[in-house]
Amino acid sequence: MAVGRFAPSPSGPLHLGNLRTALLAWWAARGDGSRFLLRVEDLDPSSRPEHEAGQRADLRALGVEWDGPVVRQSERRDLYEDALRRLAADGLTYPCYCTRREIREATRAPHVAPDAYPGTCRRLSTAQRREREAGGRPPALRLRSPGDEVVVVDALHGRVRGVVDDVVLRRNDGLPAYNLVVVVDDAAQGVEEVVRGDDLLASTPRQAHLATVLGLPVPRYLHVPLVLGPDGSRLAKRHGAVTLAESTAAGLAPVEVRRRLAASVGLPDPPASGPPPPLDRTALPTAATTWDGSWVAP
Repeated sequence: MAVGRFAPSPSGPLHLGNLRTALLAWWAARGDGSRFLLRVEDLDPSSRPEHEAGQRADLRALGVEWDGPVVRQSERRDLYEDALRRLAADGLTYPCYCTRREIREATRAPHVAPDAYPGTCRRLSTAQRREREAGGRPPALRLRSPGDEVVVVDALHGRVRGVVDDVVLRRNDGLPAYNLVVVVDDAAQGVEEVVRGDDLLASTPRQAHLATVLGLPVPRYLHVPLVLGPDGSRLAKRHGAVTLAESTAAGLAPVEVRRRLAASVGLPDPPASGPPPPLDRTALPTAATTWDGSWVAP
């Protein structure tokens, strides 16, 4: 048994790929007789209460129910600030004044791993930091990492290795960054298995390392395949009728959408009531599903 969760960002309606991930997260927890939680990642300024309400309605329409009250990140800022204070007290943070363009240019260097921050601001002197502060550039806050390779085990993908760079902990607009809040939230809620899209698989060693330095438990992981549009990019509203409301308007009942979402990853029709059967995590496909309308159209 492992407590699971789904943590959407209320910046718009959930598309069918999001809903399939939610269904799999619910299935993994409920199939093992465990609790399933809903957390709203609403720190981003684009978050809206009406989007949260619509997402919750869509989940319920598909039979995805959760335990206990919904947790919102906007109501938990004290937890994130406490984690930052602990890391700072241990000498594990430093300000970063780099722009995105500067980081892109720096990571083109042959000695820097792709997508890894090269530690530019880590080596700044006190005078250099004061110079940047005088220029009015607000800093982000980064983790001072040893640059070690971290291995995590994913239930579907097996052993995943990653060199942990100096990840952002707080953005330069003052908001705590995703890699920090997801680690703090999962530990605070007692989440034991994280089920999410495999676009986040590469970030998982970073989060496991951050949990370790904070003295928090590292959850189990199951990264499930994404749903892509016909153009090969992640499914989005530009690909047409991709939401539950649009599928319903086209004549497809939510129960049938749920059945087809399950079938798209080789799962049987979920029961009308009660928990689903245990989820065989290793039997799920690893390849993304391409949506062309045919597998959800009536």
